[in-house]
Amino acid sequence: MALVGITGSGKTTIINLLERFYEFEKGTILLDGLDIRERKIGELRSQIGVVMQDVFIFADSIAENISLGDKKITRETLQEVSRQVKAYQFIKGLPGGFDHEVKGGGVTISAGQRQLLALSRALARDPILLVLDEATSSVDPETERLIQDSIFTLSRRQTTLIIAHRPSTIQHADRILVMHHGRIVEEGTHEELMAMGTIYFTLNRLREKNVG
Repeated sequence: MALVGITGSGKTTIINLLERFYEFEKGTILLDGLDIRERKIGELRSQIGVVMQDVFIFADSIAENISLGDKKITRETLQEVSRQVKAYQFIKGLPGGFDHEVKGGGVTISAGQRQLLALSRALARDPILLVLDEATSSVDPETERLIQDSIFTLSRRQTTLIIAHRPSTIQHADRILVMHHGRIVEEGTHEELMAMGTIYFTLNRLREKNVG
């Protein structure tokens, strides 16, 4: 599923509610049929893998940046999840591989490599829901293609919620929700929404014009 809309339409608020960074008084959010307020905060957040636009990288090894110090995550798991998100090749090319030490903020690796590490980190705990909030907005075209390929593969085995502006990132979603002023105003596939010729169509045309 993809969420789209102009800045301020409410997309990131949805993520904050889903993770219970904000509590809500009306309505219900169900995850696998259960009200998220009936789950402990730690349990809920461990079941949701989130990749944001800005990724924090610690001054530590590649392995520790993916596992976040969780000893239950084995080296085999690190290798498996990094392969799934196309990060394994660049990691193995670093001096020391998974033991390579990076500086705080990840200044010694590219923005695209930081995003691939964030994807690996999100998958390492085998979440039931993967949330990508503008995860491809600041990466180079080649890394964007790798991430898009990963999203396509991952979404075939687990629920994936994507927030993005680029049509190439969301057009293959099974369902796209268009938000405007805090409400869902359109819903459908990329083709169905383009055929409507309204908000989603306009957003895509504006994007094409800006890129041009």
